[in-house]
Amino acid sequence: MAALISEAPLQHPPHPDELGSLSRRDATQRLLELTLTAPDDEQRRALQDQVVEVNMQIAVDVARRYRSRGIPIEDLEQVAYLGLVKAARGFDPERATDFLSYAVPTIRGEVRRYFRDHGWTVRPPRTVQQAQARITSVESDLCQELGRAPRPSEIAEYLGLDLGLVVEALAANGCFSPTSLDASPADGEGGIGDRLGDEDDAFDSAEARVALKPLLAHLDRRERIMLEMRFFKGATQSEIGEVLGITQMQVSRLLSALLTRLRDELGALA
Repeated sequence: MAALISEAPLQHPPHPDELGSLSRRDATQRLLELTLTAPDDEQRRALQDQVVEVNMQIAVDVARRYRSRGIPIEDLEQVAYLGLVKAARGFDPERATDFLSYAVPTIRGEVRRYFRDHGWTVRPPRTVQQAQARITSVESDLCQELGRAPRPSEIAEYLGLDLGLVVEALAANGCFSPTSLDASPADGEGGIGDRLGDEDDAFDSAEARVALKPLLAHLDRRERIMLEMRFFKGATQSEIGEVLGITQMQVSRLLSALLTRLRDELGALA
């Protein structure tokens, strides 16, 4: 590679017109070769900036592979440009000559990190996020290879992943941009949100009912009447006393003793 580089130190970055006759690949390689003989960091940075300008369409192409997933394409392109800048700054032309083989994975990784940090409306576990990113990267290749959309089992075998994880990752696609509850279902009757169940007040007491059922089965008739009138009908102690033929004071003592006994029996079952 050194033989291709002029022995004279570079004084100024090449003018765009000087690169106009070259392909993008050749222009990129020429600029990167020139960074090796740049006299200072400022000159090297100027050459790297030109590498970015020459390859901006590559960043756009990578970003567009991730469109329609809940993040505006303009934002994805900006993130892809950032990845391209990182690639231009980090590429070492002395170790490799193919810039795109380094830049494309760098740009793609930057876009995926952005999705990981900002793209989930509903955030699934990290393993599901990572699996979905891998699935996305190979789906198009499998489609071309199979001539149809790949089955989850085929994706799992290709990536060496558990089938359950692949199914979960495919189901999480809507987490990027879930359907609005105001959207109309296929039959057009009302919105999706209208079909959601309301909160049932009985849920709060369901556990208590299950726990108390065996204890209440052993109560005598008078104890059952006191509990039913006091806690289900909202009767006063005086009203309970009139039904049972005892005083309000006696009702108070009997209820207190009954509740204490039920709490003790319930604690013993816990």
